[in-house]
Amino acid sequence: MTSATPTVRPYAVVTGASSGIGLELAKQFAENGFDLLIAAENGGIAAVAAELQQTGATVETVIADLGTREGVELLWSSATRPVDAIALNAGIGSGGAFVETDLEKELQLVQLNVVGTMHLAKLALRQMVARGEGRVLFTSSIASTMPGPYEAVYGASKSFVQSLAEALRTEVADAGVTVTSLMPGPTGTNFFHRAGMDDTALGQSKKDDAATVAKQGFEALMSGEEKVVSGGVKSKLMAAANAVTPDALKAKGHAVQAKPGSGKD
Repeated sequence: MTSATPTVRPYAVVTGASSGIGLELAKQFAENGFDLLIAAENGGIAAVAAELQQTGATVETVIADLGTREGVELLWSSATRPVDAIALNAGIGSGGAFVETDLEKELQLVQLNVVGTMHLAKLALRQMVARGEGRVLFTSSIASTMPGPYEAVYGASKSFVQSLAEALRTEVADAGVTVTSLMPGPTGTNFFHRAGMDDTALGQSKKDDAATVAKQGFEALMSGEEKVVSGGVKSKLMAAANAVTPDALKAKGHAVQAKPGSGKD
């Protein structure tokens, strides 16, 4: 009598997994039968791995700055087997008037949100296309659908991510690989605090639940959808309105919400 061959769990990579949407995405993968390679810039990723392992998943970790070429290559070289799915989630924000904000911080934002995301996507898609299978999830944003005064560089970075995701989806469609973009609205994470936007109307507004956003993103990824506007009714209505509103009006509306000091006491 021969024993059954053990089932090999699919393998996923999640970036920015130490908190927020990235953490919740990692939970979704682990709870749905994936083993994981998770990455973040800080040692908090070890505690996340311990939590995820309680689901039965094998979880590997990498501490890396994905805003650098070396960090991206370290993460990719740490994958112990072919990648079935990858969530390109790592990113940072920056708020304030463009003429006053810190150049170095914004250059770091571009390196992480744009350059690092593109670099890792290229590595992942080359492998997936060669294998004829795979799933890629880009964390974009509703911010990609409008000009973003007082978040100008962040908004531009998400427009890049959204455009890249939609273009790559078409390029790899015949290769058995899907590309999905997750487009959250304001979400209950430490994003606005880290971006220096605590005193803005956006920073003080009611936020969508990060776990709900991640669940919707994971389900869209697994269904092979092109994109999903995640969160509650407010975020979905915002995205629908942005599709028909002139850019100049969207810019003025965003400025009111994102301008420093616009939050209520």
